[in-house]
Amino acid sequence: MTPLSAATLDRLDPRVATPAYDRSALRVGIVHFGVGGFHRSHQQAYLDAVAATGETGWGVCGVGLLPQDAATRDAAQAQDGLYVLTSCAPDGTRQSRVIGTLIRYLFAPDDPAAVLEVLTAASTRIVSLTITEGGYGIDDATGEFDPHDELTRRDLAGATQPHSAFGYLTEALRRRRASGTAPFTVLSCDNMEGNGQVARKALVSFARARDPELARWIEAAVSFPCSMVDRITPVPTASTREAVRADFGIDDRWALQSESFIQWVVEDEFPAGRPDLASVGVQLVPDVEPYELMKLRLLNASHQAMSYPALLDGREWVHDVCRDPLFVGFLRRYMETEAIPTLHPVPGVDLARYCDELIERFAGEAVRDTLARLAVDASDRLPKFLIPVLRQQLARGGPIDCCVLVLAAWSRYLESNPGAVVDRRAADLLPLAAQERTRPGALLEFTPVFGDLAADRRLVSAYVAAREALGNGGPRLAIQALLEART
Repeated sequence: MTPLSAATLDRLDPRVATPAYDRSALRVGIVHFGVGGFHRSHQQAYLDAVAATGETGWGVCGVGLLPQDAATRDAAQAQDGLYVLTSCAPDGTRQSRVIGTLIRYLFAPDDPAAVLEVLTAASTRIVSLTITEGGYGIDDATGEFDPHDELTRRDLAGATQPHSAFGYLTEALRRRRASGTAPFTVLSCDNMEGNGQVARKALVSFARARDPELARWIEAAVSFPCSMVDRITPVPTASTREAVRADFGIDDRWALQSESFIQWVVEDEFPAGRPDLASVGVQLVPDVEPYELMKLRLLNASHQAMSYPALLDGREWVHDVCRDPLFVGFLRRYMETEAIPTLHPVPGVDLARYCDELIERFAGEAVRDTLARLAVDASDRLPKFLIPVLRQQLARGGPIDCCVLVLAAWSRYLESNPGAVVDRRAADLLPLAAQERTRPGALLEFTPVFGDLAADRRLVSAYVAAREALGNGGPRLAIQALLEART
């Protein structure tokens, strides 16, 4: 068994591709907050390809802020930032490669000064983020900055050194401004409509609370391009690591698996410079919104749409659900009648074909994606993926049956599986779901998720009926009745 490290790269099984460049020549040009599985399978894969073209100025320094990021620090240090990424095609074909562009990792609680040092270095020209949809502190109902996470609130309360992502960004930009160093670009890679605009709102609002003059400078001088990111990446498990051991004799505590499909669409607004992303397949566009809405309302919302009915049906695996004609019919009904009518034309994309490809991707067994992963943090995800479709259809008098069934299934899931719910708002959601038995529609009154939708009589009536159908006959009969009804 060969432990993965820089010293063992030349001893690995030749079926595993290794970095086609000299890692010692790489220099940090990007700092990334939130080095989770998705960042490692997506942005790092593209940057690894960039490095293979000979560009050496875009190595990545990862930063972790949360207690659980200590494990990431330990893995990165033990393996010199290296890990095996295995991509799986729908037909079961697999390709494995060692990613080499994460050349430094800092666990911020260990050394806050080191994080600020790398953020203020003139060579750092991009700071990217995957801090989850809920990590920006923007209230979905009001659109205002209203953070509830402990680290951000500690910084806003006057902490002498940063603890949160926005605390570090603000202090680094203050220092860069004072020294005359050009600001870096802030690049959000989280799944949100207008993610660059959300990042701008959050950072400027945070800075305004600390230093209004600095906030005005950030708003005027810092670029926040929007981006659309796509690659299904299950949470790594012990079996992920064991597969790399069994197949290649590599001991990799950080092994990762993803689907073969990958896409990144980015607004080309990088005043401080950027890698040649187009050369490795990234789409650089003047306006990412059409692509962004397509992905959020078709892929991400479909993940939500399948999760709660399928979990109520006792399912575990995404591929299992997406090989069931009943659930596939439900997803297609949602996509075709509710989601697609809310989209803008997408340059170069046939939406019908895109939907076909999504079903094909979801049905790929090799990826081994779980419904439990998709159901995490629903109170952050539903308002960004599915509820915008619902709102638009309500406004135009269009069909809402699929969206409503998803929300009703979510409430039934909260009610029947309280111990399985992983959501930062669980303490608020679970009592409301329990109240549905005596006060139908109670969950819709939770404004952080639904805003003013509880006042919409059409929605409430449909939601109460869908909950009743799910309770009487279960998800399969409820879906069957929906599919048999006229659109």
